[in-house]
Amino acid sequence: MHKPSTRQYPIPQPRKIPFEFPDDLQPVWKAHDPEFCAMVNGASITMPYLEPFLIKTVREATADMDDGYVKDSGRAFNTQEQYHFTTHRRFNELLKAKGYAELADIEQDLTRHYAKLQRQSLRKRMAYTAGFEAMTLGVTKWLIEQRVDLFSGADTRVASFILWHFVEESEHKCVAHDVYQTRFGGSIGAYFVRMLGVFHGSGAVAWYSMRGYKTILKKDGRWHSVRSRLRLARRLWGFIRYVAPYLLRAALPGHDPRNEKELRWVEDWIAGYRQWPEDQVPLLDTRHPDIPVPFLARTA
Repeated sequence: MHKPSTRQYPIPQPRKIPFEFPDDLQPVWKAHDPEFCAMVNGASITMPYLEPFLIKTVREATADMDDGYVKDSGRAFNTQEQYHFTTHRRFNELLKAKGYAELADIEQDLTRHYAKLQRQSLRKRMAYTAGFEAMTLGVTKWLIEQRVDLFSGADTRVASFILWHFVEESEHKCVAHDVYQTRFGGSIGAYFVRMLGVFHGSGAVAWYSMRGYKTILKKDGRWHSVRSRLRLARRLWGFIRYVAPYLLRAALPGHDPRNEKELRWVEDWIAGYRQWPEDQVPLLDTRHPDIPVPFLARTA
C-alpha cells in the first residue's frame, strides 16, 4: 500500500445536529431567489443515494487497511456522511410533499445509477468517491465566501443545514484522497484512474442535480421564463467559477487537498461548535450583514 501525505489533519468529528423541517418550511426558502433554491434542492435529491455509496466504498477500501490514522479517518468520514444523507432525506421528503412529487422519478434513476456503479471495481468506485469530494471543496468556498449574496434573507433552517454540511465537507477534505492513495496510489495507472474519477464523480452528481432543479423550475412555471433562466445562469456561473479551479487542480499529478487554503469561517464554525450543546441547532442569522458563525454570542 502507498502512504499518503504525512501531514495528518485532525480526524473529522461527526455532529448529529437535530435539524427540523416542519410543515411551515417552504421549498422556496429564499423568497427572491427561487433559482438558487431550486439548485440547492436539486442537489439535495442526490445525497441520499450518493452518500450511502460513498460510505460503502470507503468502508470496503479501509476494511483490511493497516494505517490506523487513515482507517479511523474513514470511519469518521462515514459517520459524517451518514448524518448528512439522513438529514437530506428528511428535507427531500418535505420537498416532495410540498408539490414536487416528480422528484421521485429522479430518485429511481439515482437508485439504478448507484446500483450499476456498485458493480465496478473498488479502485474505480474509490476514484469516483475521491473525485466527488474534490468538487465539494469548490462548492464550500462558493457557499462560504458568497454566503451573504446566496443566503441573505433565507430561511435560517435551510441555510444553517446546508452550511453545516459543507463545513464538514471541508473538514474531511483529505479522507477520500488519503484512502485512495493508501490503497491504490503510487503508479501511473492509479493516477489516471483517480484523474478520471474527478470528472466522473463530480459530473454524475452535477447531472442529476441539474435534472432536479430543472424539474423544480418547470413545475413552478419558471423554466421557460427568460428572466428566470438569466438568474439561473448567473448562479450557475458563480458555481462554475469557484468549482472549476478545484477540479483542474484535483486532476493534476501530485494533487493533495492539504494544499487547498483553509477558510476562516469554516475554522470558526468548527471551533465554536465545540462549546455548543449537542441538543441545540446552531442557526445562522441570515439577516445579519455578514452572516457570521452562529456561536459568537455564546463564546464572546
